[in-house]
Amino acid sequence: TMKTGCVLGRDVTLADLTSGFDAVFLGMGLAGVNALGVTGDDLDGASDAVEFIADLRQAEDVATLPVGRNVVVIGGGMTAVDAAVQSKLLGAETVTIAYRRGQDRMAASVFEQELATAKGVHILTNVQPKSLQGAGSLEAVEFEYTQDIDGKLTGTGETVVVPADQCFRAIGQTLEGAPETLDLTGGKIAVSEAGKTSLAGVWAGGDCASGGDDLTVTAVAEGRDAAEDIHATLMGA
Repeated sequence: TMKTGCVLGRDVTLADLTSGFDAVFLGMGLAGVNALGVTGDDLDGASDAVEFIADLRQAEDVATLPVGRNVVVIGGGMTAVDAAVQSKLLGAETVTIAYRRGQDRMAASVFEQELATAKGVHILTNVQPKSLQGAGSLEAVEFEYTQDIDGKLTGTGETVVVPADQCFRAIGQTLEGAPETLDLTGGKIAVSEAGKTSLAGVWAGGDCASGGDDLTVTAVAEGRDAAEDIHATLMGA
């Protein structure tokens, strides 16, 4: 049975699930997106890359999705690349990925980076957002150039302004709605072998669980391992 629009902690509790089922698997990913923490982050035109991708994947007609003329995506991971490439495919004239460190430090794979540039996306590195500018709605993003000194990222004081009427935040995702009864580590649900959590009868896997890479193939593998362990546990193996 599939139930949609059901949020853990709002519509159902972990206690409800564990009392009604012999095993529970948590695979809710990382729904929260970190804020930029700069002036203008609340301007019209500034939003989360995750929300944009979700709208894109669920749209009956992608042509109806609003896309800016000049798009800036802040971040260096797979989500940033996905948002940038899709913006370009949807008709944006210029799309820029802005990342705070060197391109070799981007979490997105080399393949994804090359895919982005092949689609016409410009990658701007060693910059960090300083402010989002505009009168009511976004007009530009101001960046400060960065330098890595002994492993510590610092601003150089030199800035650059990139025209933008749309800006997507993709600077990391966070776990939301984790039950207090579960142990966490590094902001994620702590799991041992095969996805066992600190609570008997509860397993977890994917981005919401500790360990592993934040990749689809990893999430699928962790789901498989947990399913096999759940089966063995229920069968008394």
